[in-house]
Amino acid sequence: METLSDSGHPAAHSRKYLLTLTLGALGVVYGDIGTSPLYALRECFHGPHSIPATPENVMGVLSLVIWSLIVVISIKYCAFVLRADNEGEGGILSLMALIRHPAGAEQKKRRTVLVTLGLFGSALLYGDGVITPAISVLSAMEGLDVATDKLKPAVIPLTIVILVALFIFQKKGTSGIGKIFGPVTLVWFAVLAVLGVRGILLDPSVLGAVSPLHGLRFFVRNGISGFLVLGAVFLVVTGGEALYADMGHFGRRPIRLAWYAMVLPALLLNYLGQGALLLKHPEAAEHPFYHLAPAWALLPVVVLATAAACIASQAVISGAYSLTRQAVQLGFWPRVKIDHTSEREIGQIFIPVVNWALAVSCIALVLFFGSSSRLASAYGIAVTSTMAITTLLLYVVAREIWHWKAAVAVPLMAAFLVVDLAFFGANIVKVADGGWFPLAAAILIYTMMVTWKKGRKLLAERLQPGILPIPLMLESVAAEKPARVPGTAVFMDRVPEGTPPAFLHNLKHNKVVHKRVVFLTVETEDVPTVPNERRISIHDHGMGFWRVTVRYGYMETPDIPEMLAKVRLDGVPFKMMETTFFLGREALIATKRPGLPIWQEELFAWMVRNAARATSFFRIPPGRVVELGIQVEL
Repeated sequence: METLSDSGHPAAHSRKYLLTLTLGALGVVYGDIGTSPLYALRECFHGPHSIPATPENVMGVLSLVIWSLIVVISIKYCAFVLRADNEGEGGILSLMALIRHPAGAEQKKRRTVLVTLGLFGSALLYGDGVITPAISVLSAMEGLDVATDKLKPAVIPLTIVILVALFIFQKKGTSGIGKIFGPVTLVWFAVLAVLGVRGILLDPSVLGAVSPLHGLRFFVRNGISGFLVLGAVFLVVTGGEALYADMGHFGRRPIRLAWYAMVLPALLLNYLGQGALLLKHPEAAEHPFYHLAPAWALLPVVVLATAAACIASQAVISGAYSLTRQAVQLGFWPRVKIDHTSEREIGQIFIPVVNWALAVSCIALVLFFGSSSRLASAYGIAVTSTMAITTLLLYVVAREIWHWKAAVAVPLMAAFLVVDLAFFGANIVKVADGGWFPLAAAILIYTMMVTWKKGRKLLAERLQPGILPIPLMLESVAAEKPARVPGTAVFMDRVPEGTPPAFLHNLKHNKVVHKRVVFLTVETEDVPTVPNERRISIHDHGMGFWRVTVRYGYMETPDIPEMLAKVRLDGVPFKMMETTFFLGREALIATKRPGLPIWQEELFAWMVRNAARATSFFRIPPGRVVELGIQVEL
């Protein structure tokens, strides 16, 4: 999808173009936060840490809900976080890449801490990616229970059926159904607003909850119980990270316009409507959202809520794909098979291993927890942690990239951090009730990310002694005069210097050298995309040997044949049918040599064995590949 930049792009001035992108942002960006009314207020008065639905408590909770939306989403994310773009791209890995370059030796330790925070924050988002589809679809289907008790036994089976269909559909891509995301979500927010107005008419005095004094009095009256309710109040802002993560697809203006013009008013009206209903009928706390709807509209609302839940899930699932590709390109995750589901939209990808891991995890969560109320106990810890990490990284951006004075940056970021930590503190008590799941998932994924990064560094160190400098290799070839055979040989090389071990192995065992030999290195830079003028660099070593370096951004997927088609060596283009690709395939052996702990070396070796083959990742035709095995002791 084309990005609406804040530059002088002519399309940016087209009202129709702006509205089109705004409608798209409505469906993709706000699907998660848009389904929060299904369960957020209910958890405040009916969840594990709920409080009685007295008029004072209802007004206090509503005040906290209103000001959470304003402070966290309207001010923090829309006004400030969206400004921290990495060449138009957003998300916590983009933010980390933006600031992770060491400015000097004294900065190295601080940068290591920042990278650690960024990695753990991204790992936490995978937990969110599992819980969001489960809780959204399950809470939507629980509307059937409100319609009639006879349908209660069907809630779990139907939820699983919908989730299975949702994940099976992923391999087809979202380019077609994506066009209806915006309109369906627009209808959803319109229904939220209408139902909210219907509820407000029951007791217009609920509008007084806009005053923050109700929130302050709520804490004074309820003490620690009131603080713990923040864990449920936080559910109204889950999905806030999507504003930032999806910025590259839509740009700041459409995301902000959708929020202020449609999403925020609809959410406020609906929460106020649910609050007014509870003022009149406290017994409706079990499902205040569905009790807002008249009896004749209940089933249509359930259907619409299910569609909205699927759209919310789709956004999170697509986000997990994008996050994985970024992690792979930045060197924090093994190569994975990436399928492009659209010839026109570069951002539309499908990663099978991520898809099925999410599917199994979602279904397991539904079966294990059994209700959206119990699932809500697992929800929140991951997102609050990520939001706090975003605030810390944003402070570094404000000071070092925006050059804000400490007198401005410190109090503002401190205020945001106080809110983040308050929500985190209220959610941390959920660990025993299910919050352990996203934390355990994040720790596992973070450990694998760190292991992969350190393991690759260790592997490069182990291979370094065997790398022959280019001049010495050329002298050896000139002296020994091995047979030169027709065609082009491309040797994939990790580093743009020295002779690839695969070339030396081929020369040692096969005693031949092709007429044209290319040492090819693929580099990933800390930018979303690399401009064409910097994409390829070529160096002629003489004697038919060339060094070619191809650069990609972390939002791009390598396609080596496509790149080589643009290369001319001495004016001669590549002919794929006359080109052979030589790839080294290391067999790693964990040892007790200084390096990594033995368990981490074993984990790294396992990850290497299960990584996608370079042929599929780089899109190299399998019939043109020769793999040379190399045994390496770590």
